[in-house]
Amino acid sequence: MSYLLDSLETKEDIDRAITKTTDIVLVLRFGRNEDSTCLQLDHLLAKCAAELANMARIFIVDVDKVPVYTKYFDITLIPSTVFFFNAQHIKVDWGTPDHTKFVGSFRNKQDLIDVVEVIYRGAMKGKVIVTSPLDPANVPKYELIYKDI
Repeated sequence: MSYLLDSLETKEDIDRAITKTTDIVLVLRFGRNEDSTCLQLDHLLAKCAAELANMARIFIVDVDKVPVYTKYFDITLIPSTVFFFNAQHIKVDWGTPDHTKFVGSFRNKQDLIDVVEVIYRGAMKGKVIVTSPLDPANVPKYELIYKDI
């Protein structure tokens, strides 16, 4: 399904997408095209792209091609989905220790639509962090492990 979505290949492409996408949510999926969980998420993203066209623009990013952003967003688990609005990184309180990204795949199409809608409505009101509309049982659980502290 990765071939149905636009891909950002370089740091400059990502920078341009972040700065040029205005008044809609920018969704960046970080992962690998051959990973099964990434393919599952890509399938959901591709199915939702047309429905979310008025609220969101969706891109996929290969973590191996853009290591500067992979390191910046601390992408250690894939897929990870990061959201922006008017060049502002939007954080979501998922009920996990990390509010900067969603780790894993959404369970279904409606979960993804609900998240984008909440981010869009919150960002239009000037919020930089919103509360997840998802049932906590539908949010993948993981622990943050800090090395060399």
